[in-house]
Amino acid sequence: MSKIFITDLDGTLLRSDQTLSNYTINTLNTALENNFIVSFATARGLVSAIHVVSNIAWKHPVILYNGALLYDVAKNEVIDGYMLNDELSNEIIYRGKRHQLAPFCFLLDADNKERVHHEKLTTFGMIEFLKSRTNDPRFCEVETIECSPSFSTLALTYIGELENLLPLKEEITADLGDRVNCHIMKDYYIENQYFLEFSHPLASKKEGLKLWASYMGVETKDICIFGDNLNDLGLFEAGGKRIAVSNSHEDILRLADKVIGSNDEDSVAQYINAYLMVAQESNNR
Repeated sequence: MSKIFITDLDGTLLRSDQTLSNYTINTLNTALENNFIVSFATARGLVSAIHVVSNIAWKHPVILYNGALLYDVAKNEVIDGYMLNDELSNEIIYRGKRHQLAPFCFLLDADNKERVHHEKLTTFGMIEFLKSRTNDPRFCEVETIECSPSFSTLALTYIGELENLLPLKEEITADLGDRVNCHIMKDYYIENQYFLEFSHPLASKKEGLKLWASYMGVETKDICIFGDNLNDLGLFEAGGKRIAVSNSHEDILRLADKVIGSNDEDSVAQYINAYLMVAQESNNR
């Protein structure tokens, strides 16, 4: 019986309004109290992730920035990660500006604190994203985006309409190839907007899961995975049992070993609770 679970957040564990029900909170906390290993793998950074799941007493490492960072929430420290080098980061930024695009630059400073640098925002998607992060201390407007040795680059993220992002994606993919990891996906919360993200070639949830498993001393085949979107494909490729919520992208649904209810139906928590009840019944015998 599996007792190791890793779930995506947005579109999977979180409801469509970016909240968790009391049922999900209580179920996951009970599972953790009963020595189940429950963690998450998300495109979010630590501050953003903890903001929406703070009512759960996470005690195992978490996978952040789509696999770029492995973080120990119990000790509040970085364990490991995959950073994009400065030269390549600045090359991407330069090419983006030729397309009239500037990114959010997600960074770690010398003390491993999260920072997000951006130039003055002028496009709808970027402005709306920042509005959703009101009072987030990570964000800082700078005159000119430039990566330097003072910071480690986790990801360069562009937000906009698909037709405006695709030319940059195609150029970077063609010219920089396997030197950079690139993925594009529709924004969950801003209508008609897409994320285009560039990061280290190994900064994927697949490699993040391998790093997590190695640190935890477990086999990836023993991990039960929950996901819904294209950035979860790597989790499904590397993990053990693959569980898709019903609102998942068709590529995720095709790979799933089992499809459960939607993210708005406490489906992940219900699935884990079934295992929890079996374990508790066994202990009571």
